[in-house]
Amino acid sequence: MNQNKVNIVIAGPRGNMGKEAVFMVENTSEFELIAVVDSKNGGKTVGDLDGLPNHSAPIYEDMAVCFSEHECDVLIDLTTPEVGRKHMEIAFDHGVRPVVGTTGFTDDDIVQLRSTAEEKGLGAIIAPNFAIGAILMMKFSQLAAKYLSDVEIIEQHHDRKLDAPSGTAIKTAQLISEVRESKRQGHPDEKEELAGARGADFDGMHIHSVRLPGLVAHQEVIFGGIGQTLKIRHDSINRTSFMPGVKLAVETVMKIDTLVYGLENIIE
Repeated sequence: MNQNKVNIVIAGPRGNMGKEAVFMVENTSEFELIAVVDSKNGGKTVGDLDGLPNHSAPIYEDMAVCFSEHECDVLIDLTTPEVGRKHMEIAFDHGVRPVVGTTGFTDDDIVQLRSTAEEKGLGAIIAPNFAIGAILMMKFSQLAAKYLSDVEIIEQHHDRKLDAPSGTAIKTAQLISEVRESKRQGHPDEKEELAGARGADFDGMHIHSVRLPGLVAHQEVIFGGIGQTLKIRHDSINRTSFMPGVKLAVETVMKIDTLVYGLENIIE
């Protein structure tokens, strides 16, 4: 362990995001990769895994054992909401600050985890999206909604994504609803000839999810007003787009003692 660096454990190193995180930590001078946690390959090293750098950091299958054998500052977890929540609780028990990049956490989850973080005096960040451009897209959309209250969201992702709508789309709708009065959009007598044609309904806004091979992560927020429309769009072309946000989250989580949900809360 290096006392002058932020010592990091990564969960989910074989996933697309996890691989990028390993390279980001490896290439950041102030970070040190201590170990990774994987559902298999326990006892091997990072260098034994295909597509990862030749690094001697050990692989663990049990998060608690990993933290018991290594002093760690930050956990970067890029797994699933169910696993991520368990890993957060284990991290808190060992005095480790979690940075979690999965969606699907409920409001109750956030309240309970924030309470634990504050009780332990530890920082934690859960981010539905680590792309800085996507965060700006959400902030710009919230600003626009003050003036154009009719809005629909179209989010597009790869066909391996399990949840719909995306966490980013839900978070965008939540931010917009903070400044927009609830209203039902469209014709009052509108009828879906095919169920779901108008998408999901969030406080009167419609959210549409597209899943196709070849996509990564894309979202367009469309506003309509009298004689005009406004479109705010963000595209992640590849997963390296998320790494500046992960790096920012790691740097920030070392300075706070509560749980922050959404990267927009640490970007001015």
